[in-house]
Amino acid sequence: MDSRTEPAESASEAEPEPPDAAIRRASPRGALAEPHGRSADAKRHARAADAKWPAHDTAARPPLLRELLLVVGLFVVYKVGRQLATGHTGEAFGNAHRVWDLERAVHLPGEGAVQTALLHSDTLVHLANTYYATVHFPATAAFLIWLYLRRPAHYIWARRVLAVVTAAALVGHLAFPLAPPRLIGEAGLVDTGQVYGPTVYGAHPATDSMANQFAAMPSLHFGWALMVAIGLIAATRSRWRWLWLLHPLLTLLVIVGTANHYWLDAIVATALLGIALAVIHLPHRTVTTAGRAQTRVDSPVQDMPELVGAGR
Repeated sequence: MDSRTEPAESASEAEPEPPDAAIRRASPRGALAEPHGRSADAKRHARAADAKWPAHDTAARPPLLRELLLVVGLFVVYKVGRQLATGHTGEAFGNAHRVWDLERAVHLPGEGAVQTALLHSDTLVHLANTYYATVHFPATAAFLIWLYLRRPAHYIWARRVLAVVTAAALVGHLAFPLAPPRLIGEAGLVDTGQVYGPTVYGAHPATDSMANQFAAMPSLHFGWALMVAIGLIAATRSRWRWLWLLHPLLTLLVIVGTANHYWLDAIVATALLGIALAVIHLPHRTVTTAGRAQTRVDSPVQDMPELVGAGR
């Protein structure tokens, strides 16, 4: 053999071709520039999947009929339970004076400051009364329906949280009947529902067959509104999702300004919701989204199956 060719042959044997050389030669320029080898197309697909997450997540959706029966059953139990708390007029007014004195002792702002702002306009007062009477249940129902259709895993979580908070509130209504501030002369507040309308309560609490006016503590108006905001923030990724906090904020101003609740009613509702959220954990990933994430991780290999063999 010609000695002039031996060094070349020896060099070829001494320096074998790197295993990924074939992949680098076959890949388009820049396709493997990212540290984990994801191409630009793979990155775009990942971003598109993230933007849609979890819009098409239907793996955890429970049966519709069962959910309807469950939600309706919980609502009936709650309404019946609230009615059981009626008739404790003396206790309700005694507790109202205690709550009022406690708020003043801890220097909470007076509920009258919010109502004074509302009373500057008859239209504003009417809108506040309408909001109080008509938004509470429909907003919560719409929230649950949307979660059921678009975020089933979050729906189960939210339904459980609302059920726990509502059950705890029902216990509070039975154990601590409380007349709202509009009914105690010491507060000096106007019953805006009776004066300006509309109202969901009768003129005389003791004979009101439609609602229990002594179920002020805690405020489910505020507790549910806060859960709606938290649930939508958790289940969506829009940069504007934090604006949902305006719903509980507006609800707080309405329930206080119309003299239907004390500040403490909202504070207790917030504490109950916080406990429920600490016990019932938010779903981080569903079966469907987990599968989509795994697909995104494996996508570079799937995009170039012929290159896997080239590196052998």
